Amino acid sequence: MGEGLPYIINGISVGGQYALIAIGYTLVYGILRLINFAHGDVFMVAGLVMVYATSALPLYLALPLVLIATVLLGFVIERVAYKPLRSAPRMSLMISAIGVSYLIQNLAFYITGGIPQPVTRPIPWISDNVMVFGQSTKRVTLLTPVLTILLVLALVYLINHTKIGMAMRAAAKDFETAQLMGIRINAVISMTFVIGSFLAAVGSILYFTNYPSVAITSGGMPGLKAFVAAVFGGIGSIPGAVVGAFIIGLCEELIKGAGYTTFSDAFTFALLIVVLCVKPTGLFGEKVTDKV
Repeated sequence: MGEGLPYIINGISVGGQYALIAIGYTLVYGILRLINFAHGDVFMVAGLVMVYATSALPLYLALPLVLIATVLLGFVIERVAYKPLRSAPRMSLMISAIGVSYLIQNLAFYITGGIPQPVTRPIPWISDNVMVFGQSTKRVTLLTPVLTILLVLALVYLINHTKIGMAMRAAAKDFETAQLMGIRINAVISMTFVIGSFLAAVGSILYFTNYPSVAITSGGMPGLKAFVAAVFGGIGSIPGAVVGAFIIGLCEELIKGAGYTTFSDAFTFALLIVVLCVKPTGLFGEKVTDKV
């Protein structure tokens, strides 16, 4: 048990980071029925902004700047790439999302020259090593699941007990009817992207605290795994995305602990295939029936 404990702790921490990204996927899909393929790149941009901001500014200015810049990026993406296609076929939205993803990557390549940017100034306190049951780990691995749960609880409260949350639930239930009832659907969708981008920024700060550098492709695999977590848990379900992310994070780290690091990524996607074959709607997804 002592040998496996670090992998369990790391798995819970990684799962929390995946959960923060996965919520962005599931929120957007819940309202627009769109897979925002650029979401992983928003996560990567947050990491790059963190590298540049922390090297030039005090942390009390740098970290809020990371959050604000990432939220603005998510807002601009929605307004420029998705809003003009609101009434277009869904395939057009998907193609636009893929185009935005490649645009962000190419802009990041232009700015960085394609060179991974080193994290030269780790965030103090959360980067410190601590002892847990005789095992050394970074404090961020313990902080991540706690912060993830707190943010999820805050999001659930916002959705269930606020006016904007009620509007989001109405839009997710019936987009067209929500518009007819006077809900400002554009504001609701923009808020959805803002929340998703904010959570991705928090996840990025936590994620890259454990990594020495940020590359333009750094958002690819975490973004894909978060998407798998969202589908695994039942895309459109926030609890499903969180549970799916923690399961994937734990399984991934336990496989590494068993000495099969090469297969840790493959397992994630194999698990998705199995789940979709057995329960296509995911763990918490509801079967939707179309009325004729």
